[in-house]
Amino acid sequence: MAASRFGATQRLYAVAVLCVLAIGAALFAQYMFDMRPCPWCILQRLLFAVVAIVCVVAAWLRGGARVALGGIAVVLSACGIAAALYQNLVAAKSTSCNLTFADKIISGIGIDKLIPSVFSVTGSCAEAAVSILGVPFEFWSLALFAVLGLLVLSALRSR
Repeated sequence: MAASRFGATQRLYAVAVLCVLAIGAALFAQYMFDMRPCPWCILQRLLFAVVAIVCVVAAWLRGGARVALGGIAVVLSACGIAAALYQNLVAAKSTSCNLTFADKIISGIGIDKLIPSVFSVTGSCAEAAVSILGVPFEFWSLALFAVLGLLVLSALRSR
């Protein structure tokens, strides 16, 4: 019921704001509590940033362009869910996560050199295995990616 009070444009902006807040929370944890991010953590930050950008652009557009960008945002959210699951089920159990798929993406596009304070890998996957309120950090990320994907879908369905 509450979602019907907000139009598609407002929902897309809300997704972008939630993504920025997620990155802010990760940076707060990193710099205030010394939670050093692994490649999978950074990949999720990158996905939050791209989803935010895609949703802001989609909010400016109408018709097929909005639907296409919304579809991309949903796929990116699904990628975030997959990254969080992989981090928890596989990467967190290994002592090294160098040269993993996440590491190759981050270094391949050079985002870690472009904005190192946000996207630089400073920890191993085992070090990044931290829980908040008894829930692994990456599951909080997974839950948010799921909410984001659902919000984008609801924005695309509204007329």
